[in-house]
Amino acid sequence: MELIFSKSLSKTDVQKRLSVPMTSLASLPDFEEGHTVGFRVRDARKGKVWKFKCSIRKKKHPKPVLCSEWLDFVRFNDLQVGDGIEFYREMEEATGVNYYKIEVKKAVKIFGVIFGYVEA
Repeated sequence: MELIFSKSLSKTDVQKRLSVPMTSLASLPDFEEGHTVGFRVRDARKGKVWKFKCSIRKKKHPKPVLCSEWLDFVRFNDLQVGDGIEFYREMEEATGVNYYKIEVKKAVKIFGVIFGYVEA
């Protein structure tokens, strides 16, 4: 299993769309000369499969973002600013097909300061 990226969620991530690090773009599904690609992501803890869409800008700096069912995922997991996610890619040995998983890490806060994360 390959960790594609992990991040602490920002206000934009929990209210609009998930900003994906540029360094992770090559590990996502191929855009095939377009600017959007849809793919399925399994919640590693709850098993639910989500349909995310990754979009990039058509010109200059691509700046990838996840949308589509992303905000449904945020609400389902009650994600807040400061919570974390880990995004993985794994290849199914029998078929050779890549699939994606996401893990939620809830922030442990004391007086508004994040002291660590627990798996949700």
